[in-house]
Amino acid sequence: MATRLAFRRLAQGRPQAAALLHHEALPVNAGRSMWHGGRRFFAETASTAPRADFAKLQPSDLAQLQNLLGEGNVLTLEESGREELLRYNRDWMCKWEGRSAAVLKPASTKEVSKVMKFAHERNLAVVPQGGNTGLVGGSVPVHDELVLSLLRMNKVENLDTRSGIVTVEAGCVLENLDQHLEKHGFMVPLDLGAKGTCTIGGNAATNAGGLRYLRYGSLRGNILGIEAVMADGTVVDSLSALRKDNTGYGLPQLFIGSEGTLGVITKLAILCPPRPKAINIAFFGCASFEHVQRTFALARQNLGEILSAVEFADRTAIDFVLKREAGTGVRDPLEGEHPFYVLIETSGSDADHDTEKLHRFLEAAMDGGDGAAVQDGVAAADSVQARAFWRLREGISDAMTTAGYIYKYDVSLPLPRMYELVEITRERIKEAGLSDVSVAAGYGHLGDANLHLNVTSLTGRDDRVLGLLEPWVFEWVCAARGSISAEHGIGQCKPAYLPLNKASSALDLMKTLKKTMDPKGILNPYKVLAYM
Repeated sequence: MATRLAFRRLAQGRPQAAALLHHEALPVNAGRSMWHGGRRFFAETASTAPRADFAKLQPSDLAQLQNLLGEGNVLTLEESGREELLRYNRDWMCKWEGRSAAVLKPASTKEVSKVMKFAHERNLAVVPQGGNTGLVGGSVPVHDELVLSLLRMNKVENLDTRSGIVTVEAGCVLENLDQHLEKHGFMVPLDLGAKGTCTIGGNAATNAGGLRYLRYGSLRGNILGIEAVMADGTVVDSLSALRKDNTGYGLPQLFIGSEGTLGVITKLAILCPPRPKAINIAFFGCASFEHVQRTFALARQNLGEILSAVEFADRTAIDFVLKREAGTGVRDPLEGEHPFYVLIETSGSDADHDTEKLHRFLEAAMDGGDGAAVQDGVAAADSVQARAFWRLREGISDAMTTAGYIYKYDVSLPLPRMYELVEITRERIKEAGLSDVSVAAGYGHLGDANLHLNVTSLTGRDDRVLGLLEPWVFEWVCAARGSISAEHGIGQCKPAYLPLNKASSALDLMKTLKKTMDPKGILNPYKVLAYM
């Protein structure tokens, strides 16, 4: 309650700020959860890339792979059953499903190297896989590729407690890494709703963005070194733990964001920031997206260096969460409904200093009466309420997924046009007469203008809805000078649309890199450059 009491003291004699902080703490179930069970509608894989001329897995291949990895570390249909294999063949949204007959589970870089050398010699295609939490089908097979699961490679090898540089294996779950760092006063410069399942290697392979990109930037700027295994089994040791190393090409950058198509990331050296000692969370209601933008601008002006996250969601998105969480204690923290909501987080080392800055922001945001940037708001009284606020934001994706069949779009746009895409999408759905069965919602990261457009078909997969959305969404985004993938990658979902975003010269260079580093094309085929 200390943070809340400090806010009340600051608000005394200041009616606007005092009015903003009138709400009481909410009874909630604490903690962030990963994907819950629920009703989902299955779909055939969305990729139409034909099977390439790779070798087909033979019993003799399985015997050799079992010899390389040891008993129990090669999962097959006969030994593990269909359901166990399905965990690795199907993405969590049940949109893409491959037909891999074997899942390989190496325990070291040396074993990964042996597997890739064998696969290269035999011309067997391989899909590297971490926590399989991706949203574009990049970590599951399209046809019968071998699945190379890195989950056994989960050790934190070293942490320099002076510099905060950690060396970690690629299969370490993000939340486990963060908990290890917490014991020493550090944190991972990345936070995702899927933190309990995703792996740091998968995060790097997709250059994951996440909730605190505004404060700590992308993984590209925080990863100092990488160890990776090439398609032919060659181990590339670029695992430098130096912050400054200007000796030739920046090889780690080739693998970051490559989605496992250029090499298999096995280890990483990451610069981790100190864990903040003071964290404040506030949740606001706004009348329009213009007011949302004003709130963001005021937050940057008044909170400066302590600002760590600025998230927004429309009322439709919040309603999905409230409906799904009914009966759990999670409820709307504000007294009235608002068209838009903004969540702001600050993190620093001095609670009094940060609280005073947040107070100045509150007064600026409320200044102007009916024309104020925010209509209402509440500051978290304690960690339980802070988690409740985050649950409202982080629960949107799963709530909309379990409500029906979901079409998800992860795009970046110029901030003034960010929500325009949601509005036009709703108009298209209405004009098509599908408003009763399809609902569009928008939410995302204001700090990097990353919009998540979700459209849920309440009655299951509907090709009419898909026809309304694709390729129109990608074309509209590119015409607005945005990106068709802000943080989720390309996978097997968007290769056909990549030329909308990339110049032909850039695509040619990407193809040259792929051909040079993986001449047989066995690493994660049918992804990223599938149609070129």
